[in-house]
Amino acid sequence: MRARVRFLDICPLRGSRPFRDLWIGSSASQLGGQIATVAVLAQVWDLTGSPVGTGAIGLATGLPMLLFGLLGGTLADAVDRRTVVRATTAGQLLAAAGLCAQALADNRNVLLLLALVATGAACGALGAPARRTFPVRLLPADQVAAGLALTNVSFQAAMLAGPALAGLIIARWDFPAAYAAQAMAVAVSLLMVIRLPAMRPESADAVSGTRRPERGGWRIVLRRPTLWGSMATDLSATLLAMPIALFPLINEIRFDGNPRTLGLFLSAVAVGGITAGLLSGTVTRWRRGGLVQLTAAGVWGLALACFGLAGPLWLALGCLAVAGAADTVSVVTRSAVVQLETPDAYRGRVSSVEHVIGVAGPELGNFRGGLLASATSAPFALVTGGLSAILAIAAVAAINTPLCAYRTPPPTQPAAPKPAAPGPADAATATG
Repeated sequence: MRARVRFLDICPLRGSRPFRDLWIGSSASQLGGQIATVAVLAQVWDLTGSPVGTGAIGLATGLPMLLFGLLGGTLADAVDRRTVVRATTAGQLLAAAGLCAQALADNRNVLLLLALVATGAACGALGAPARRTFPVRLLPADQVAAGLALTNVSFQAAMLAGPALAGLIIARWDFPAAYAAQAMAVAVSLLMVIRLPAMRPESADAVSGTRRPERGGWRIVLRRPTLWGSMATDLSATLLAMPIALFPLINEIRFDGNPRTLGLFLSAVAVGGITAGLLSGTVTRWRRGGLVQLTAAGVWGLALACFGLAGPLWLALGCLAVAGAADTVSVVTRSAVVQLETPDAYRGRVSSVEHVIGVAGPELGNFRGGLLASATSAPFALVTGGLSAILAIAAVAAINTPLCAYRTPPPTQPAAPKPAAPGPADAATATG
């Protein structure tokens, strides 16, 4: 195998202008979202000075994501998906403008701030299922995983750079500038979405482009082992082994509560994810997508169990970097399997199920870890959580042979050129 395939595969960016537009817009939106997240957290703390207030941010974002994410799945299977994403991105832009306006007006009402946050989250969740279906419609089947890897890399980069950039902007120009940066990023995303081609669900009405979604949209997840197995693997990894809520306690008992160390924990996960993304060219070319996801999810659980036992800081950070890399591989392969295995008529609703699992799993996993750590200890919660995740993933692999055997489609071969029709001279030669 040539060395170049070991690195990030940028063929989707070079070969598809619509996907390139989508990637640019999504990258800008993700960076703006990270900036806004820090700004909202800082402003709510400034207004309330209470952890209850900052905790309410999770409620203001989580509930709309769950409720509108499922509704967005049905919508994405009924109308042109580009139209859905255009409208919801425009809604996000209005919410970002509202955040900027309230900051400029020196708003002191935390409920108004949280309402604007909830509005933006609802718009994003409503468009998320439709947006998830774009890569598989814009790229050849053999490039879908590479396209998803590119998207994941931009997300990890935004996670790494966004908070630091937000801190610089807030320190120099205060909250209005941070929200203005988010609004500009969402405006770029909207412009890129406008440039995309129409993407009606297959079998949509040829005249109006609307139809009733085919029945059994969400039940298809249970009927196809590759789909429920892939989602069960992800849920096992996040529900049983999510470590974020335990970072402060681990930092307190092992590293004297140094806030710099706490920041390093989060950075290590992001660095591992970006590294895996930059070296994803080989992984996205492996056709055993189901087996790759199962293995990566198992490595995630093992790395976090080792993090629970790690003493030296370098070892703890190394375990988190491995976990971040494994998570990136698992997410990319899972998304590719789900999109490729779902008929287009059901992709919106199946994507909404995937979205809800991706939102709820980590939050419930953090809650589980916090409860267990309060009753026992943080190291015990991490070790047992990681080992439990490995056992659950092994059980999925044992009972789900189709997922283990799943192969992504082979590379698309270019069509052979049709022979040219014989001209008058050729016909004369043939008859002579």
